[in-house]
Amino acid sequence: MAESGNEAVETATESGVELAAGAGSAFLSRDFRLYQTARLLSVLGSEAQAVAVAWQVYQITHSAFALGLTGLALFAPVILFMLAAGHVADRYDRRWVILICYTAQAVCALALIGLTLHPIGRVWAIYAVLFGSGTASAFSRPAASALLPSLVPKHHFVNAVTWAAIVFQAANIAGPAVGGLLITLPLGGALARWNGAAVVYIFNLMTLAAFLVLVGAMRTRSVRVAKNEFNLETMLVGFRYVLQARLLLGSISLDLFAVLLGGATALLPIYATEILHAGPQAFGVLRAMPAVGAVGVSLAMTVWPIKRRAGKKMLVCVGLFGASTVVFGLSHVMWLSLLALVAVGASDTVSVVIRASILQLATPPEMRGRVSAVNGLFIGASNEFGGFESGLTAHWWGAVRAVVVGGVGSMIVTGLASTLFPVLRKTDALTADALIELNRREISAEPTD
Repeated sequence: MAESGNEAVETATESGVELAAGAGSAFLSRDFRLYQTARLLSVLGSEAQAVAVAWQVYQITHSAFALGLTGLALFAPVILFMLAAGHVADRYDRRWVILICYTAQAVCALALIGLTLHPIGRVWAIYAVLFGSGTASAFSRPAASALLPSLVPKHHFVNAVTWAAIVFQAANIAGPAVGGLLITLPLGGALARWNGAAVVYIFNLMTLAAFLVLVGAMRTRSVRVAKNEFNLETMLVGFRYVLQARLLLGSISLDLFAVLLGGATALLPIYATEILHAGPQAFGVLRAMPAVGAVGVSLAMTVWPIKRRAGKKMLVCVGLFGASTVVFGLSHVMWLSLLALVAVGASDTVSVVIRASILQLATPPEMRGRVSAVNGLFIGASNEFGGFESGLTAHWWGAVRAVVVGGVGSMIVTGLASTLFPVLRKTDALTADALIELNRREISAEPTD
């Protein structure tokens, strides 16, 4: 019988025949195909559920502050449990960690269905369910990130990261639209007592069930995992390693401060109504443009992958991210604003693909969970606090000045990162051997006490 998926890839590699890294080379691996299909469905369901939760909470409270607390309920577990989650991802079978976490999310979806069909009129119960869902997500993220390198051969990993970004962006675009559509479905007959939120939660439950079936069918290669004790010392190993490995520290820090300063999307409602004078319809179009740029450049990168001078290209793209943010901030013309946001999404995605490749390929397999947890904590902080920073500076200086200053700040951060972390400029090929060797040289060059 013919070999298929990962087995065929492994056999070809072992025999010395390295498969060509084509546009869809990552999909030669059976487990990668299964996992990305599962991920597409799960993100689609979770994004649809986020719309339904926001709608339901507002129907109960009619409070913008209550809406903000939904995000806090989901993000708080990331802060509380991310370090423990990283150690769990390194100590136990990552696929089983993911399966258990998504089973917990399915239980939370069931709880939301119950709260919708039998409402108690109090929003705290929804927050409690969201906290549970956020906890499951906090433990699954490091495991999922650390699992990806084991799904494809090393020479297909950058292609896998690129396609993973495409899958996420596609689901991120479609999910809210699906949620909005399902909420407005007219229900009659035996379903008349149901509301749209319950339908969305059932849809999410179905996507989670499909995720569990698909991931359960995977046959991932075994990876070396940590066997040391589960305590504060071992949980902090990831932080200490990142601080020691300047290649990783520079990459993560660059993303943290660039996104923290350059996040203009939080102010898009103000731009749509008060600056571009285009009304609420324009808000949806503006909001979609970064994702359009991200998907477009990701598809291009599957055909023309990044092979050399990766570090310099990452720095250039983060600088372009800041410059595009400045153009958007100063623009009073719709077409220019749209183009600027497309450039924001495109440049950010290139840097994300390079950074994700560096993070996984330059990290020893037994530490990928804990290092991914540190990265997840930084990303979560930059995204959540970036929106807060944009709102606060807009309140102080006005929206235009806040966006422009933030974009200029991102460009300054890029220059500082290039100076403080010269290893980023030295990063060339995105291969495990090259990155591990570069990382090893940088660590051994560090002065000792």
